[in-house]
Amino acid sequence: MRNRKSLVTTAGTLVCAVGIGFIMQSTNSVPAAQYQGATLANADASVLDVEEIILTSAEIADDFIEPESTETVTLAAAEVVAAPAALPATPDAEPVSFSEPAPQVSAEAEAIPDLTCEISANARAVAAAMVNLTLSASCLPDERVTVHHAGMLFNETTNEAGMFDITVPALNAEATFVVAFTNGEGAVAQTTVEELTDFDRVAVQWKGDTGFELHAREYGADYGSDGHVWSGATRDMSYAVTGEGGFITRLGNGDVPDGLLAEVYTFPASAVENAGDIALSVEAEVAENNCGLEIEAQTLQTFSGKDITSRDLTLSVPDCDAAGNFLVLNNLFEDMKVASN
Repeated sequence: MRNRKSLVTTAGTLVCAVGIGFIMQSTNSVPAAQYQGATLANADASVLDVEEIILTSAEIADDFIEPESTETVTLAAAEVVAAPAALPATPDAEPVSFSEPAPQVSAEAEAIPDLTCEISANARAVAAAMVNLTLSASCLPDERVTVHHAGMLFNETTNEAGMFDITVPALNAEATFVVAFTNGEGAVAQTTVEELTDFDRVAVQWKGDTGFELHAREYGADYGSDGHVWSGATRDMSYAVTGEGGFITRLGNGDVPDGLLAEVYTFPASAVENAGDIALSVEAEVAENNCGLEIEAQTLQTFSGKDITSRDLTLSVPDCDAAGNFLVLNNLFEDMKVASN
């Protein structure tokens, strides 16, 4: 667990649609002047395509194009080799034949393999306004897949049978999921999530190994305490079902190169007995994989499954001599205030 003993203000660049609190936390006190003018060597590089992630379920449902069937594969004819000239006949020799007997071909071998691939996806609402999303594509094993849902995107990988089975937090009640392979094929699944009116959700999504994390500190909880919910203490959906508190779901396969990842915090606003505030923040550790770079992310928020609000953020990470520090971005989300029930 992080030992957060001191705070150091930094002048690293941060661009967002609204004002964002930007502080640096460190295990050691580091002069703020060290981070003045931190910039990205390649300021034009885009880590996350913002336009690509601005999707809604309605647009996806209306514009999705059914995948075309796999093209017929024509096998090339075997190379024809001329037979050698006949050998000179001898008085007692039988005529020599160079023709081979026709091989016996089984009925199974004569059958042409079916090269078409049926891709199907299914969505089913489960507890805590979550959705069980399954995919079956037997001809596409171990393949990268992009899942689209209400502006949230993340990458998964099919298993050796061309399937996956995951649980995704719904962001709208009429939930549409588009599952797309890199070859353009895919499937659509839809379900109704009636329980979403009982939950509030916030999410952060990003691309690649940039180190972003979503943190929720419930009712004034300190870092490392029971009320601190993050990727190191995610809890599970039973906390929300029983009204004890929220939980975090991490989406995406971290092993996919430059993959799309997301974290979603779910809180049962209509079922808790305590009243108070929930402090939400997006954080990133300064490490070798992101130091001196410009990193980007997007946040999403919805109360009781109503309109989804989003904010895009870009920040310059300090140089590598600041490794071990944490960038903390506050005020990215609307305040989450909980009234007792």
